[in-house]
Amino acid sequence: MLFHLPIMILASLQPIPVADTVPKFDVSRVCQSEGGSNDEQKRCVADETQARDSLQKEWTQFTPSAKKQCDEEANIDRSPSYVELLTCLEMERDVKSERGGKMSK
Repeated sequence: MLFHLPIMILASLQPIPVADTVPKFDVSRVCQSEGGSNDEQKRCVADETQARDSLQKEWTQFTPSAKKQCDEEANIDRSPSYVELLTCLEMERDVKSERGGKMSK
């Protein structure tokens, strides 16, 4: 009976899904929900597009746990933003690298 215990434990663990690509968000919906003038919405679309492009370049640098956590945070209000996702991931990375730097001193 104890022989099956490790198998049961491993089978019950939920794997963390790791996205290989940047999630797809509806930029126009995000910017429309923020309101504002046409110029403000155009700036919003430009900011979101720039953040998405940065995420596509840097995606592999972020840890799976940071991606999962930040994606959940970006989706809290059901109007996810690339700017929010990128900011969260950069903050996670910076905190982690700061901790690593202090440990090596």
